[in-house]
Amino acid sequence: MNILQIIKQGVSQGVEQLYGQAIAADKVTLNETRKEFEGDFTVVVFPFTKMARKKPDVIGEELGTYLVGAVTEIKSFNVIKGFLNLVIDDAYWASFLKEHYANVHYGVHPSNGRKVMVEFSSPNT
Repeated sequence: MNILQIIKQGVSQGVEQLYGQAIAADKVTLNETRKEFEGDFTVVVFPFTKMARKKPDVIGEELGTYLVGAVTEIKSFNVIKGFLNLVIDDAYWASFLKEHYANVHYGVHPSNGRKVMVEFSSPNT
């Protein structure tokens, strides 16, 4: 399971635990965190406001606290205007790199008979 699936599954379980509402993991909106904010991935909590009957900031705090406690891959969080920014633990990234480094076939696709052109840009294009 990749990190996106882990986060979505955790959010789905968190919403069910905290608010008693079932939500499918694939319905969780997850984006990369914008560069000006701390975090790796951002969960949009606005869709949960109706079921939780709380403000987005409160939902973000509650859900973030749940995720830090329940999902070992999540190190910390911060909430900015209804967006829950998650920081992934360095141990996850280290194990990810170690796992993929050991796989000699990572990034290699079998030949399918089609030609591929790879274009490299230069500073003087």
